Amino acid sequence: MTKAPATLTYASVVSRETVRIALTIAALNGLQVKCGDVMNAYIQAPVTEKIWTTLGSEFGEDAGKMAIIIRAIYGLKSSGAAFRKHLGECMRGLDYKPCLADPDLWMKAQARADGTSYYSYILCYVDDVLVVHDDAQPVLDRIDKFMKLKPGSSDPDTYLGAKLKKVTLANDVIAWSISPSKYVQEAVRNCENHVKENFATDFQLLKYAPNPFPIGYEPELDISRELTPDEASYFQTIIGVMRWMVELGRVDIGVEVSQLSSFLAYPRQGHLEAALHIMSYLRVKHNSRLVLDPSYAEIDYAEFNVDADWHAFYGDVEEALPPNAPKPLGKEVELRMFVDSDHAGDKATRRSRTGYMIFINMSMIDWLTKKQATVEGAVFGAKFVAMKHGVEALRGIRYKLRMMGVAVDGPTYIYGDNMSVINNTSKPESVLWKKSNSICYHFIHEAVAMKECLTTHIPTLRNFADLLTKCLSGKKRRDLVRGVLFDIYDYDA
Repeated sequence: MTKAPATLTYASVVSRETVRIALTIAALNGLQVKCGDVMNAYIQAPVTEKIWTTLGSEFGEDAGKMAIIIRAIYGLKSSGAAFRKHLGECMRGLDYKPCLADPDLWMKAQARADGTSYYSYILCYVDDVLVVHDDAQPVLDRIDKFMKLKPGSSDPDTYLGAKLKKVTLANDVIAWSISPSKYVQEAVRNCENHVKENFATDFQLLKYAPNPFPIGYEPELDISRELTPDEASYFQTIIGVMRWMVELGRVDIGVEVSQLSSFLAYPRQGHLEAALHIMSYLRVKHNSRLVLDPSYAEIDYAEFNVDADWHAFYGDVEEALPPNAPKPLGKEVELRMFVDSDHAGDKATRRSRTGYMIFINMSMIDWLTKKQATVEGAVFGAKFVAMKHGVEALRGIRYKLRMMGVAVDGPTYIYGDNMSVINNTSKPESVLWKKSNSICYHFIHEAVAMKECLTTHIPTLRNFADLLTKCLSGKKRRDLVRGVLFDIYDYDA
């Protein structure tokens, strides 16, 4: 037995947000995308521990001999970190450097035959490797010489449980799409089998579920019986499965899954029934695609108060740019955010819910639905808190894009559906009368003053973030879902 190392013991992974950004940039700059899977990943790396064992009877005449372990076999405490180090040596051997905003994204400046330059990326998710390059196959071949890849590694088909597919849009733009349909179908099938075998007398999936939740269901007010240990364990399992679906783009169930996630420690019968209701919905609505469209959005710049003079209030403030950012190469991008909140939606605590969607050009690359940490006395306060959370996320994404060598064109354009909040964040002369919201007020004001972002109003029916703050139904829900996901309602009457 060996002591646990004091430092890193696992293999870190590239974030899903970074994957979506890289696929969007690949389509925008006309780059190839190839993928590979390292064969027997850990044992390709030298072991970092000093460890020996006694050989068993399966070693024949060598049984009973002592052997020194020289490869990071599965089960050692530091095998994950050893493989991560070995992978890093491979990347550095190819002259790639880690991105400071995401160390599992490796990048290198490259030049095309026509003289234009771009950044090549290698994204590492433990043993899954995704290469973005003008000619990606030779890069995969070089990785294969360093670490053996499984046969058939080349054109991406499935990545992180979702199907990757190149699609041609109506405007003849080529884009990458992510579809978790196969994963969803398999999850629903497993759920059906488990319920039939274990809970057939108490629980079942519905034959028809047009919405993720039953109309009017409020999980925080559920007082049904407590689940047994086996039932509670299964509830936690399917919530974990559905949270991964949301990570893969199923934003249409984001609010419902987030609400049920609050009861993982103490679930009740109604919560499991609601989770099975979501599964019943997914059984029919399994087919969805998140299309990472690199097309530039049609932004009406006249809607934003671009010429406002903030100097008298905040001085010569400027956006903090990373001094060590690499030189931007390739086409520039524009950022937009749709942000919203409900008001006192949680009937037990009266906390509101923040929801936002962030787009690079027409590609949705980040989203959030989360209960707010404070109780706000008015819609105005809840919306202001939501916008502050969104701007904080935007600041991180703008930093990541710059550290990936992507040029960010101008401010982020923020759309909200509360006119009072928009007036308070777009006009320097506006005054905040509520001291409790002053932090959010000045945080956003300063971001607008330094031209990091600009805000404008958008009708509620066009605010996609409404999907991430309320349990919607009917036409409004379908219209908003169609705005961010393809295929899901294509077969509806």
